[in-house]
Amino acid sequence: MFDKQENRIRFDYNNMTQDYIGDKGLSEKELRDAKPLAANAYTKVKDGAGKGWMGWTDLPFNQKEIVADVLETAKGIRRKFKNFVVLGIGGSALGPIAVFQALCHLHYNELPARKRKGPKFYVEDNVDPERMLALLDIIDVKETMFNVVTKSGATSETMSQYLVITELLKKELGEDYKNHVIATTSQSKGNLIKLAKQEGFKTYYIPDSVGGRFSELCPVGLLPAAVLGIDIKMMLKGAGDLYKRANSADPFKNAPLMAALLQYLAMDKGCNISVMMPYADSLKYMADWYCQLWGESLGKAVSLDGELVYAGQTPVKALGVTDQHSQIQLYTEGPFDKVITFIAVDNFRGEYIIPQGLPEYPDVNFLCNNDMGLLLNNERRATEYALTKAQRMNRTIYVPQVNAYTIGQLLMFFMLETAYCGALLNIDTFNQPGVEEGKKATFALFDRKGFEEKKAELNSAKAKSDRFIIKG
Repeated sequence: MFDKQENRIRFDYNNMTQDYIGDKGLSEKELRDAKPLAANAYTKVKDGAGKGWMGWTDLPFNQKEIVADVLETAKGIRRKFKNFVVLGIGGSALGPIAVFQALCHLHYNELPARKRKGPKFYVEDNVDPERMLALLDIIDVKETMFNVVTKSGATSETMSQYLVITELLKKELGEDYKNHVIATTSQSKGNLIKLAKQEGFKTYYIPDSVGGRFSELCPVGLLPAAVLGIDIKMMLKGAGDLYKRANSADPFKNAPLMAALLQYLAMDKGCNISVMMPYADSLKYMADWYCQLWGESLGKAVSLDGELVYAGQTPVKALGVTDQHSQIQLYTEGPFDKVITFIAVDNFRGEYIIPQGLPEYPDVNFLCNNDMGLLLNNERRATEYALTKAQRMNRTIYVPQVNAYTIGQLLMFFMLETAYCGALLNIDTFNQPGVEEGKKATFALFDRKGFEEKKAELNSAKAKSDRFIIKG
């Protein structure tokens, strides 16, 4: 029987404190003195829950009918299609990728169909032409369901993919092409909802109050997960249970709030880099998803009071133990400008005992008869020790086992931490003006109507000088 208590994630921040890393850490007095700041941030988030851009807080609780429909649709897709392709970018892609990697076989697409029990899965989250050509080399569009995900229906990358795919589908299938496209978009506005109604696509809606990077627990992420056979009810249950437990304005009783407060205080000490380092291949892309969530939410030039603050903390992804052999040297002996967050797995879903051998080589033989999971976790503990000894801020989130319930908790933990930290920084956590500027410049470069002024601005920019270009 599934035990929710035994599957609760744990947050360990010992190595953020002066008790463990000396004067580079935070004192208990600093943490207690900051309790009013944390309480204020908690109240802001709590008061905003379900409103404005915070509809994501309601997603674990208000989707019963949607989940039932998603599960029924997913069943039909698994029965009829050999491939399922998500066309999207940013939050429309990173969440589905992270959950797929976490909860499916690590070589899922290479498994024979009888073992997969579902279609092969691809996410096209870029517009590199070689990538699209490569996808079309390995799939037959007649055997593929395409999930087009864009809230506005004007996302250049996604809609360019849509145009490519629908042209091919129409050539191959004629009128039946519409049964190979599912649209996930806004219910009330945008191009894709108009196209979906016009063409008769099956459609799921992204709530107006949910932004892309906070959308994994709505149909953006639920449909791909369900198609893959992931227990989306349990994932939502995990997210909901963690949200309900984060019900205190006291950071010592609210793990995501303490996590946010620690990052806020660390930034004040010059730690402007946040390294996310899971020690499990299954959680590798959780770091990618986190990087968008943290960077796009907190990197803001202006405060809510209109002051220039240039807030934020640069997120960096790493993977244990892979990046012990690339990045850890910098983290251990470089600048004191980082907070490293480990994600540790208590119990892996399988084990592999290292066989006995090479007794003549003691520096290898000591590994024999040990589980590879033990080796992985001992390397994590050793890295944590080395960083702590070097007085580097680090913290650990423990996951009892990677399953739908714990992944739901992780998703909600990081979304709450981000919201709390944005409140502490007094910035708009949910806008993205820096992203919008790049979008407008792209539209202008393609001479899109309505962006003539931006095109003129681009044309008036100072031309690059050959003096500063060197041929290799």
